[in-house]
Amino acid sequence: MTAVLPQSRIDPTWAYEEPSRMRAGVLRLDRNEGLLPSIDALVELAQADPELLRCYPDVSALTALLAARSGVGPDRVLVTAGADEAIDRICRAFLAPGRTLLLPDPSFEMLDQYAALAGGELVRVPWSTDAFPTDEFVRAIDERTAVIAIVSPNNPTGGVATLADVERIAAAAQNALVLLDHAYVEYANDDLTRAVLDIPNVVVARTLSKAWGLAGCRVGYAIGTAEIIAVLRAAGGPYPVAGLSVVLAARQLERGAAELAKHVARVREERGALTQQLASLGLSPRQSQANFVFVEAGTRARFCAAGLAALGVLVREFRRPAIAGALRITLPGEPTGFARLTQALDTVLAPEAIVFDLDGVLADVRASQRAAMIATASSYGVTVTMEDIERALRSGDAANDWIVTQRLIAAHGVATDLATVTTRYQSLYLGTDGSPGLRERERAIVSTTMLERLAKRLPLAVVTGRPRDEARWFLEREGLAPLVRAVVCMEDAARKPDPAPVRLALTRLGVRRAWMVGNTPDDIRAATGASVVPLGIVAPGDDLTATAAALTDAGAARVLDQLTDLEELLT
Repeated sequence: MTAVLPQSRIDPTWAYEEPSRMRAGVLRLDRNEGLLPSIDALVELAQADPELLRCYPDVSALTALLAARSGVGPDRVLVTAGADEAIDRICRAFLAPGRTLLLPDPSFEMLDQYAALAGGELVRVPWSTDAFPTDEFVRAIDERTAVIAIVSPNNPTGGVATLADVERIAAAAQNALVLLDHAYVEYANDDLTRAVLDIPNVVVARTLSKAWGLAGCRVGYAIGTAEIIAVLRAAGGPYPVAGLSVVLAARQLERGAAELAKHVARVREERGALTQQLASLGLSPRQSQANFVFVEAGTRARFCAAGLAALGVLVREFRRPAIAGALRITLPGEPTGFARLTQALDTVLAPEAIVFDLDGVLADVRASQRAAMIATASSYGVTVTMEDIERALRSGDAANDWIVTQRLIAAHGVATDLATVTTRYQSLYLGTDGSPGLRERERAIVSTTMLERLAKRLPLAVVTGRPRDEARWFLEREGLAPLVRAVVCMEDAARKPDPAPVRLALTRLGVRRAWMVGNTPDDIRAATGASVVPLGIVAPGDDLTATAAALTDAGAARVLDQLTDLEELLT
């Protein structure tokens, strides 16, 4: 079959992908969304004339409103589908093979894509300090420079350019178009829009997707000279914005100023507090004038992002070379979300305790508990394998060996009651009439020395589905009991994946923030439900690939190769 190939400027890997790990109640702090608009806007929209849906959109009223707010005539404003489309039109209109786009690095990633689609080449100027690199920009301008992008506040760092920066660059590149991307300017100290509109080669891109809270409407606009706006108008379709979006945008601009001011004030307050917190946690936040904070986390970045995600807080992690090891954290703009963010950060980066599951994490139970399960099933004429037990554990709701054994027997069509299964299992596991039980074969997975090092740093707890006597017996025999300050057992709380036993462990330790290490999805879900960072580990002898996948799917922030990895994560 003949392959249908795209033209060479289209790279399928550019396609934006939404994060795959989504669940109810997730706090999205990875997309820089702003104010939550009033529900009144949608209520009023229900009374709108149906002609709004039937007819192609008329943006003349919105254009006039935006022009009046900017102090220019309507012929100098173009309404677009977000600021993105304004940038796309600029690239299509002014870039071509042999022409270059001069831009800061790092900066808004869609600039790269739009320039490439237009056939233009990129010239990157590093922006690694708070001050805009104006001197470097001026030196980089040459006869091929067609567009110069100044993103201020910059995405992803939050840095800003001054009016003097824009004026100097525009003067040095009079044959190039200077794009001032002001998508986040409502959060900044200075709005340069009116000040730069007298510069003939400057175009300002604005949006209602951020501070105004209308990302779902996709409304932005470009402001420039009438001549440049006419070119941009011709560089795209005639109806880029839907009629409903036009109405909602006009309403928000006319009535939303007071709410916007409160939102911006709240974000600025959060920005200062978050910057201080990140610094206190040993990270390196940049000074920001946007609705987010950019922080350099180095080797801790991936774990930090994964740990936050496990706690239901999504932030943006960067892996491209210029900003590898950095995170961008959107400010929620409301107290509940901000409290959740700060608590999650402290939990991930400054835990107060470590909680362990016992079986498969501290104790190797293949020759004891799992052997007892196999032997119990055999007493009913049923063959159960280690692989069967592993699959049951990976399936979840498997924190009680007696119940799992009964299920495995029932899967072969043999009916039995739980009490009898439990009695047979216990006689095999504990031993009878002076005969040693299978539990004598158990051995500690972790060295006492390593656990001692951890115990000197943080209090330790064990949360297990074992009866208390059996848990204590193992911990004391292996010399681990003195290192564990709290043990939560079968008798104390509901079984995992219920978070109750994990919460009880925190209560007994007198802490709020912890990590938990477990080898089953039940452990991971119990930890997540208790707002504890869930860490997975594969029990000795278990299928590494299948178990690691099950732990990750359950929400593990990381699957450890070995327990000593904890020390590196705590560094």
